[in-house]
Amino acid sequence: MPYCTWLYILLSLNAISLFPVCTAHRCKVIEEKADCSHLELFSIPPDLPVNITILDLSHNRLKQLPAANLSRYDQLEHLDVGYNTLHIYEPALCEQLPLLKILNLQHNEFTKILEKAFFFCTNLTELHLNSNGIREITGNPFINLQNLKKLDMSHNKMTSMTLGDTEQLIDLTELLFSHNLINELKKEALAFLGNNSVQKLDLSSNPIREIYPGCFQPLNNLNTLIMANMTLGPNLTERLCTELAATKVKTLILLNSQLSKIHNGTFKGLASTPLAFLDISKNSLIQIDDDSFIYLNSLTFLNLEENQVSHLSSRAFKGLSSLKSLNLQKFFSSFKDPKIDDMSFKSLQNLENLNMERNKNIDFTEFTFTGLTSLKDLSLSECSFKTFTNRTFLSLSKSPLLFLNLTKTSISSLEYGVFSSLQQLQILDLGLNRIQQNLNGYEFIGLHNIKMIYLSYNNHLALTSTSFCFVPTLEKLNLRKTALTFKAESRSPFSNLKNLTLLDLGNNNIANMGEDFFADLHNLRILNLQHNNLARLWKKANPGGPVLFLKGLQNLEILDLLSNGFDEIPTNAFKGLSKLNFLNLGENNLYLLPPSLFEDQNSLESLDLHKNLITSVEPNTFKNVFKNLQILNLGQNPFDCTCESIAWFSNWLNTTNITVLGQDTQYVCNTPNNYHGIFVQKFDSAPCKDTAPFKAFFIFTFSITSCLLFLVLFLHFQSWRIQFYWNVVVNTILGFRVIDPGDQTFDYDAYIIHANKDNEWVDRYLLPLEEDTTCQLNFCFEERDFDAGLPIPTLIVNSIRRSRKIIFVISNHLLMDKWCKRFKIYQAIQQAIEQSRDSIILLFIEDIPDYKLNHSINLRRGMFKSRCILQWPAHKERLNAFRQKLKIALGSTNVVN
Repeated sequence: MPYCTWLYILLSLNAISLFPVCTAHRCKVIEEKADCSHLELFSIPPDLPVNITILDLSHNRLKQLPAANLSRYDQLEHLDVGYNTLHIYEPALCEQLPLLKILNLQHNEFTKILEKAFFFCTNLTELHLNSNGIREITGNPFINLQNLKKLDMSHNKMTSMTLGDTEQLIDLTELLFSHNLINELKKEALAFLGNNSVQKLDLSSNPIREIYPGCFQPLNNLNTLIMANMTLGPNLTERLCTELAATKVKTLILLNSQLSKIHNGTFKGLASTPLAFLDISKNSLIQIDDDSFIYLNSLTFLNLEENQVSHLSSRAFKGLSSLKSLNLQKFFSSFKDPKIDDMSFKSLQNLENLNMERNKNIDFTEFTFTGLTSLKDLSLSECSFKTFTNRTFLSLSKSPLLFLNLTKTSISSLEYGVFSSLQQLQILDLGLNRIQQNLNGYEFIGLHNIKMIYLSYNNHLALTSTSFCFVPTLEKLNLRKTALTFKAESRSPFSNLKNLTLLDLGNNNIANMGEDFFADLHNLRILNLQHNNLARLWKKANPGGPVLFLKGLQNLEILDLLSNGFDEIPTNAFKGLSKLNFLNLGENNLYLLPPSLFEDQNSLESLDLHKNLITSVEPNTFKNVFKNLQILNLGQNPFDCTCESIAWFSNWLNTTNITVLGQDTQYVCNTPNNYHGIFVQKFDSAPCKDTAPFKAFFIFTFSITSCLLFLVLFLHFQSWRIQFYWNVVVNTILGFRVIDPGDQTFDYDAYIIHANKDNEWVDRYLLPLEEDTTCQLNFCFEERDFDAGLPIPTLIVNSIRRSRKIIFVISNHLLMDKWCKRFKIYQAIQQAIEQSRDSIILLFIEDIPDYKLNHSINLRRGMFKSRCILQWPAHKERLNAFRQKLKIALGSTNVVN
């Protein structure tokens, strides 16, 4: 098809792109959601799919939100334009988006909401106006939002909650007013709310100084009230509770509200409410009077974290018979020894979770926890006890306690029967303490249902054959980093743990254990022995031969032997471990593995042998285990890259589909010298075969490949030189001007169309070609050749007619120059079509993508002959070649082929 025909089609479509390419390629479109956030956009992308229902334009540089620009996306239900610099909102937006349900305008610059702002937003269910600096509301902008469920006005500069002077927002359930300048709660402030539908109200971080009677009357269905980070104090808190009496509040959050004291009238107003959740944490609370909570019969969760109470009386929690969870983290004063009266928790007969972490110098008596007949979870982490004896938990004897957390409590020893009253306990955490003693077993007497004991990270533990004789139900035992030692006795300390599934003995420097050490642990599935000193046990020189200490662990699935100093490994070390699927032998000194070492490991999925002294990976050792393997780590070994040692493994690495950790960095040849530092997977195994019949073929194919490679590289880097000298020869012999048929003559060889910002470039690089005597070119340059007195458009049209060629100097400036795009380029293309001339030359002085060229001036490279498309060279040595190409383009015929 002729090039001018393409131009005609392009113009007839009137700037409608044949292939839609625009900013949408930067947006992520998944199904019906378009994510255009964080793209520094200044306008709304015009070419997104029209069927999208969610559009995210947040975190950009939008200053306007024209309704007309969004009209093509009339299926939108969720629009997010938060974190921009919008300050004007067009009421017609919702008229163009009739299905819109969620509108997010947070973090913009709206300081005032006008009367008609949301007049057409009748289907909105969520509206976010937070963080805008809004100071006032004009009229009733929300009166038509009858379906609105959530309205966020937080982080503004509102001094009142009044959003109108007539009833509206009949379905509103969530109203957020935190971080404003509201200092009074008046009855009339919420009179605009119709139908009492609001269930959640957030007034946090407001300077409220006065609460008037009836202020919550329009909110008699209120479920959640948040008033955190305020200066209410005891008096305003009491008044607040009084006003909440007429509501159905279930959740009340008064975090950091300066409630320094609670007396027996503070929460009296809540007696008729179904309050279930109360948060009064971080209040520097110093005093709780008796019977302070007697009115909160429905309360199930109470948060008193981070206060400064020095005395907890026996009647402090009276009335909380429904409480299930109590948070007393850092509740007691750290300035003086706190006192807890006996039976302080006796009223909490339904309490299931008690958190008393981070309290110092606590003294528990044998009656402290009396009455907690439903307690299941007790956490005392990071507490410090004045005394810790076998009477500390005596008051929990009637509690169904399942979990006891005693980590970081500085316990130094466990007395006889210290946990004997906790017969239902299943998890005991004693980690990160200072326990230093011989465990004789009586420390755990009475734990008839225990399943897990965590003793890791203590000072020193010595085990005897009876250490765990009273806990046969134990399933998990953690003894990591406890400087563990074993008393010289015939029986293993673990012989009674028939149900044990996890045993962690890592980081203990264990050097000795018998062959039957784990023999009774038939149900053990995880054994961690990392960072010990077991090397001697597997040496042939060991008195009596190697000790096969893994005997009897037929159900073992995970075995960690990292960093034990092993330099030898017996053939039968893993005999019988048929269910093993994870084996870690990394960071040892292994260099020779027996051929039948892994013959029973048909289920192995992960094998780690990194950082050993392995030089050879042979098929008779690894072929069986590699069948089902999913993860392999053999990195950082000194591989001997010879045919006998590594050829098979190198081929396997290049063909396997399993995950090989560090494959590209850690598998390096150490010997011989000619392969030192080379990656194993690049080992050339060809010499390992009989290559005599193929030697000639190899030399031939190698030579051909090398020649082709050289030719490709030469053409890639030097093709411009060939083209340059070819043009010089052709032009020398034939000349570079082709005379067009006909008698038409032109005053100029070419008319230059360029952006004003490219004047300097044209003057510096293009016009000097006129001085080249071999070219004899004559350009039409507006700033130099236009006559005075005539209109500029007339001069442009006449000059284009008088020029044989038209050069478009393509740059980003040109694509943004409205005068060039709308008049000069249009006139040039129009004359080319009318006169059937192939006269346009594209000269690219910047790298412009084809889609951008098409989008800006409706042209594509494919519409022109290759000789008419020139690229300004990046290197000075290619300048002469460029000039030759320009001469050829200027001298080529205008006849359309």
